[in-house]
Amino acid sequence: MNLEESIEIAVKGCGAEVYDIISTKEHANNIYRVYVTVKGGISLDKCAEISRMISPILDLDEPMNGNYNLEVSSPGIERKLKKPQHYIASIGEKIKLKDFEKNVIKGELIFADDSEIKVKTEHGEEIVSYDEISSASTYFEW
Repeated sequence: MNLEESIEIAVKGCGAEVYDIISTKEHANNIYRVYVTVKGGISLDKCAEISRMISPILDLDEPMNGNYNLEVSSPGIERKLKKPQHYIASIGEKIKLKDFEKNVIKGELIFADDSEIKVKTEHGEEIVSYDEISSASTYFEW
């Protein structure tokens, strides 16, 4: 079992789901960021509980050569979509995506499965396969 699988098991034990795990560098600090979701929304207390549960796992199998800060948080209302399950969970929300030719598609995500999505735009419906998507995220009109 690898580190991410161990983290997923611990997070599920807290009644949440792992949305994504990212290793990044901000300023001079290494950040090991675990994004989690709970139906109905994630609370600060739940993030703290999950942090306490996964810290011992990270002590045994240290990411980033042991030099990192752990952050556990919600992926947010405007979040990146990377995996098919991210798209499936976002059906009914507004999304913006770019293809590899830098074309932008914005609209409501009305369908997603393991191979493609369907977006309702102001020009009609567009079907896009995942291998055509360069980047995508949900967005919120304020």
